[in-house]
Amino acid sequence: MAAATAGSAPAKEVVEKKVEFMKEIRAHEVAIAELGNLNPSRKAGNIFFRKSVKSVVTTEQKQLDQAKARLNKLNQA
Repeated sequence: MAAATAGSAPAKEVVEKKVEFMKEIRAHEVAIAELGNLNPSRKAGNIFFRKSVKSVVTTEQKQLDQAKARLNKLNQA
């Protein structure tokens, strides 16, 4: 029984990591969607964004791509 418990611990960690990556991916997707819904006449964001909306979207997209790559790497292992 101890062997079964020891074997399931690494599997549980992998599942927890996958869940965290999926949450991170979803957060970036939501941020990109919200930025996409800003009024197009705005050149820059409000107090939350000191950069242009386009540069923030680009940054979020890069982070999204990185999170997806980490999740894919974990799925292949």
